[in-house]
Amino acid sequence: MRDYKQLNGLALAYVGDAVYEVYIRDYLVATGQTRPNQLHKMATHYVSAKAQAFLMDAMLQAEILTEEEELFYRRGRNSKSHTSAKNADITTYRIATGFESLMGYLHLTQQQERLETLIKWCIEKVGEENER
Repeated sequence: MRDYKQLNGLALAYVGDAVYEVYIRDYLVATGQTRPNQLHKMATHYVSAKAQAFLMDAMLQAEILTEEEELFYRRGRNSKSHTSAKNADITTYRIATGFESLMGYLHLTQQQERLETLIKWCIEKVGEENER
């Protein structure tokens, strides 16, 4: 088995993006959403760079991450990417990359329970924001 803790932030974010999106898609379908157009629109409330940056800031403010988790967030955030988000500024995009890096790290190191705890927290946080 490979030591995933040695991966760079962008590689972790690559995996984290996919993992987080699958959880969000599962959640939306489980809530009874079935129309593809509506699913896509709803998913952006959770998976856009803006949403992920908001969630990452909220997690940091709530101090729910361990030191190691914050390290992997920063690794992704500080990675030099040659791409950028279509609808986000560079700061938002980098914070979102850090969020995805954290998700990728938890997934690849098989910290499933912790990953699911954080994703559940994120889903609830987005729900709170949408009610405002």
